Amino acid sequence: MNSAIEGIDALTGRPLSLEIRDGRIAAIGEATGAPDTYLAAGLIDLQVNGYAGLDINAGAVAPELMLKLCQALAAVGVTTWLPTIITASEAAITAALAAIAAAREAERLVADMVPGVHVEGPSISTVDGPRGAHPLAYVRPPSLDEFERWQAACGGLVSMVTLAPEHEGALAYISTLVARGIRVAIGHTAATAEEIHAAADAGATLSTHLGNGAAGLLPRHPNFIWAQLADDRLSAGLIADGHHLPADTLKAMLRAKGLDRAFLVSDTVALAGMPAGTYHQPVGGDVAVSEDGRIGLAGTPYLAGAGHALATDIARAITMTGLPLSDILPLATNNPGRIVGGRGTLEVGARADVIRFFWKQGDDALDIRETWVSGRKVFCR
Repeated sequence: MNSAIEGIDALTGRPLSLEIRDGRIAAIGEATGAPDTYLAAGLIDLQVNGYAGLDINAGAVAPELMLKLCQALAAVGVTTWLPTIITASEAAITAALAAIAAAREAERLVADMVPGVHVEGPSISTVDGPRGAHPLAYVRPPSLDEFERWQAACGGLVSMVTLAPEHEGALAYISTLVARGIRVAIGHTAATAEEIHAAADAGATLSTHLGNGAAGLLPRHPNFIWAQLADDRLSAGLIADGHHLPADTLKAMLRAKGLDRAFLVSDTVALAGMPAGTYHQPVGGDVAVSEDGRIGLAGTPYLAGAGHALATDIARAITMTGLPLSDILPLATNNPGRIVGGRGTLEVGARADVIRFFWKQGDDALDIRETWVSGRKVFCR
């Protein structure tokens, strides 16, 4: 199926025309008309726990749920995402993995949008603060035998694992996973600086939502945030919703890592995109969603997840840092795309994952109008 897509290149400001053939970009030229919407590669989110009332970690993953999640995310510009399974029993993790694999077999859109799975845990810190909302009862040291059972359950879909490198056996686990092509991220950790650098020596290349899933009080120096910022082998995932990181912190982290070694994640939970109110959740109990989308444990100052998709995080990152759209957009396209096999670019031969959107300085989100996945239009407003 052939088609043409025109818009303003969000990275250069030039009028752009894309010729799509057989799901890929066959040619790129200059638009003949006067387009008034931006055109960009589809957004890529490496950390999605749920969205719009749909939960990956509630024990009821099915092809219908995965399809609805793909459709809901496509409506906010996401064309590639990693379902993120948090710390749980081995039985719960393997069941979720098997269900995601079954959904990819059953639904073409799921197969196109979900290239792998991110397992966040269960080998994270046992300490309150760094552990975040992960249940302590299921935190355990890394096990290669368990990892093999995960992969057997889903046909090798696990492509990213987050862990705390202070666990006994973590370094051997990291090096083995990396040798098998798995991306290893450091997160929910109370590690020393030396343990952080040792994890990078072993092959860890990512930091999961750096600055969050952390102790409320830390030594001025050294600590695990400074160590991850300083280690150039680690690319940092950042939540730019305005709740997880203050503007000064986000700006400083981007300066420390450089724009090539940072990427945005939403880390959305099932309550993201839901109306304001108080909800009772299996993890966290009573959770309050505020009018501005903040999700926190009711009656406390503590966050209980992220409430905004990448289309909002991009706009808020622009506001918080003062950087232009052309600098921030690659943090949600090209940079995470390198982690999932080279997606997130508008180049001849690339997969035709494309979004068309409105945006102007000061807007709180990209206004997504159309989304294409593998050359198929899957959302239009």
